[in-house]
Amino acid sequence: MPAPDALVLGRREEIVAALRAIVPGEGVIAQAAALRPYESDGLTAYRQPPMVVVLPETVAQVSAILSWCHAQGVKVVPRGAGTSLSGGALPLADAVLMGMGKFNRVVEVDYNNRLAIVQPGVTNLAITRAVEERGFYYAPDPSSQIACTIGGNVAENSGGVHCLKYGLTTNNVLGIEMVTMAGEVLRLGGRHLDPAGLDLLGVMVGSEGLLGIVTEVTVRILPRSETARAMLVGFPSVESAGQCVADIIAEGIIPAGMEMMDRPAIHAAEAFVKVGYPLDVEALLIVELDGPAAECDHLIEEIARISGLNGAMTSRISTSEEERAAFWAGRKAAFPAVGRLSPDYYCMDGTIPRRRLPEVLRRMAELSEQHGLGVANVFHAGDGNLHPLILYDANKPGELERAEEFGNDILRLCVEVGGVLTGEHGVGVEKRDLMPEMFSQTDLDHQQRIKCAFDPELLLNPGKVFPTLHRCAELGRMHVHRGEVPFPELPRF
Repeated sequence: MPAPDALVLGRREEIVAALRAIVPGEGVIAQAAALRPYESDGLTAYRQPPMVVVLPETVAQVSAILSWCHAQGVKVVPRGAGTSLSGGALPLADAVLMGMGKFNRVVEVDYNNRLAIVQPGVTNLAITRAVEERGFYYAPDPSSQIACTIGGNVAENSGGVHCLKYGLTTNNVLGIEMVTMAGEVLRLGGRHLDPAGLDLLGVMVGSEGLLGIVTEVTVRILPRSETARAMLVGFPSVESAGQCVADIIAEGIIPAGMEMMDRPAIHAAEAFVKVGYPLDVEALLIVELDGPAAECDHLIEEIARISGLNGAMTSRISTSEEERAAFWAGRKAAFPAVGRLSPDYYCMDGTIPRRRLPEVLRRMAELSEQHGLGVANVFHAGDGNLHPLILYDANKPGELERAEEFGNDILRLCVEVGGVLTGEHGVGVEKRDLMPEMFSQTDLDHQQRIKCAFDPELLLNPGKVFPTLHRCAELGRMHVHRGEVPFPELPRF
C-alpha cells in the first residue's frame, strides 16, 4: 500500500474536527478501539485501521466531505458492507474511510416501468424483499446477498448464481447518482435503457470506488417466472461435470443458473445445511430452469440426456418451491461451510472460457499437489467464473504466503487459457500486482487516464487496481499552445 503521508497524519485532529462539523453527532468515529471493525473487508488476511471513519446520511454531507478532502489533499476510501473479497475496501492509515451504511432506504418502486430506486446501503436481498409481494425480484444474487449492499455490487460489478441468464450488476443497473472527489453531484443514466452519448454508467459500474462515490442506484426488477425447477446432477469426476457444462451451453440451452461443487465442497455444504446432496460423487451440478412449464419440462429432459452422455451417476429434480430453495441453500452456504474443512481459506475469483473448464480443473488439482495445500471448488460453472477455496492455516508459518502464491498461479492459469483475472470480486489489492499478466503497459496507462479524468489528484481509493499509479501529468495531458490544440481538424465532444 502507499506509504502514509506524515503531514496528513500530523493534521489528524484538524481533519476529525472538520468532519464532525459536516456530520455532527455520532457520524464520525475516531477512537482507536472503535476503528477496529473497519480495519479489513472480506479479505481478512490484510488489515489496516483507518485514520478516521465518517458515516454521512445525506448527499449534501457526502459532497461536503469530498469537497473538503479534495481541497485539503486528504485521501478517501469508500466502503459499503465490507464484504469485498479483493481488499477493495481496505483502509489506508492516512485516509478517511467513508461508510455508506446509513444510506439504507428504498426510495421508490415503479412497477409500471419495472424499476426500483434505492440508496447504496440497501442490501442486495432487501431489494427483492421490497418487491416480492407484487411478484418481482432483483436478479443478481451474490452468495453474500443477505449482507452485501447494492453500492458495493455496483463498485465490483457483482454477479451471482443467476447471472448466466440475467446478467451481472452492469446488466441490471439503469442509472446512478454519484459524487466526484471534487464534491460534484452527477447523474448517469436514468429510468430507461441505453441512454445516448458516452457510456459513463458502464465505466462507473465495476470501477471499484476509484472514480466516485455512488449515492443512489436505479435497478431493473423482473417478474417472477411462471415456473422454476432445479436439478441436482452428480458426476464421477470434475472433468466430466465440466464437460457437461460445456455441452449444455453448446446445445443452445441457457439455464437461469448452473453451479458446480466438487467433493470437498459437497460434503462440507451437506454437513452444514443437510439438504440431501449426494455424497458418493466427485462433482455436483445444480442447474435451474425457469419460464413456462412446458419449456422447463423440455429443457430438463434435454439436460438429463446430455448429463447421461457425460456419465452422470445421480439425478434429482425439485418437486416443490421449498425443495428448489433447499437445493440452492447448500450452494449459498458453501463458503461458510468450507470453514469446517480448514481453519482458514482463501477465496479466489477468475473467469475462463467454458470449453477450457475440464482442463483448468485438472491443472488446478496439479497446482494443489505442487503447493501442498487443499482446494475446494465452488463456482458459477455456466459462465466460467471460478471460485476455488484454497485451504490453509494462518497459524502455521508460511502457509498464508503459499496460499497466496497458489492463488496467483490459478489466476495466471485463467489468463493463459484466454480468461480474465476477475469475474465479480474485483481487482482491489488482491490482484493488483497481477494486472500486467493480462494488460500491457499501454492498456494500463489508458485505464489510468480514465482515473485521472474523474480524480486528477488521485485521492479516491488509492493503492487499489493499478500496480503502479502514475501522476496524471506523466500520462500525457493534452498540450494547448496559444489556444491551439493538436490535430484541430478532429471532432471533439
